[in-house]
Amino acid sequence: MTARATVPGARPAQAAAPLSPRRSGGPGWRRGTRLADLAGVGPPMALFALFIIVPMIAAIALSFVRWNGLGTPHWAGGSNWAQFFRDPVARTSVVVTAKVVVLSYVVQTPISLALGLFTAGRQRYRSVYATIFVLPLLMSTAGIALMWESLLDPNFGALSALSRSWHLAFLQQNWLGNPNLTLYVIVAIIAWQFIPFHTLLYAVGRRQIPAVLYEAATLDGASAAQMFWRVTLPQLRYTLVTSGILMIVGSLTYFDIIYILTDGGPGYTTRVLSLDMYNVAFLQDQYGYASVLAVILGMIGIAVALSLVRFTGFASMASQQEGAA
Repeated sequence: MTARATVPGARPAQAAAPLSPRRSGGPGWRRGTRLADLAGVGPPMALFALFIIVPMIAAIALSFVRWNGLGTPHWAGGSNWAQFFRDPVARTSVVVTAKVVVLSYVVQTPISLALGLFTAGRQRYRSVYATIFVLPLLMSTAGIALMWESLLDPNFGALSALSRSWHLAFLQQNWLGNPNLTLYVIVAIIAWQFIPFHTLLYAVGRRQIPAVLYEAATLDGASAAQMFWRVTLPQLRYTLVTSGILMIVGSLTYFDIIYILTDGGPGYTTRVLSLDMYNVAFLQDQYGYASVLAVILGMIGIAVALSLVRFTGFASMASQQEGAA
């Protein structure tokens, strides 16, 4: 055997210290990771259970009893659910709610997208416009409802005054009392209030698109329309999905603005499901049947949100900027 050569003055080699279970990924490390994960996830999950899961369970339980809010609840079995399928007002409320959801999405999405792309520009005047656009978002819903109620008053409102001053007969309408107009007026007022929020989403999303993509499209000779369809829209995919989920799920719970402006009228033309639930619970004292309406409204919202996430691929959140560097 030959002796291993050593360098004069060099320290003898030392064996590497064994890694601790925490550093080597052993059981101790895994247990510590699980505890850290639970410590991080525990508080939000507790809040979610307290404010979402528990009320949902309570609503489901109440849907099987008859209760006027004061006395002792009595078991009703499935009679409350059977009443829903026999109730023509409830069926009308579901149809009206569906109309509000569809119309809100159709009206708000293109306008919000257009305004978002406009305000995303770096010019100073666009920032001024963006500030003006956001003003309705800063107002309370009750204030907005009362303001529009005054403006649309058929006798003393601003539109009525304009119709008389400028001889514009089409402005002389009973905007909140005409069964053929009221629902569309409500959708327009809701859009006026919430378009600024979605405009901000699209403006932020547009500013995050790498400029190199537009430079490459320009070098390839793409027109402005082609860059919009081939670059801007694909890059705003997840912004479109996020905005759509918030818009649709939010449309299911519109209540205060409709309650103040029309209280579901004229007739039942604007009686959405949330307003019907309120009337059944607090005006008719049928908390069991109102819980049925609440459960149905919650199920519709969850189904719509999960469907959008599932069929748009939003859950994967894959990068949209591959190759941009």
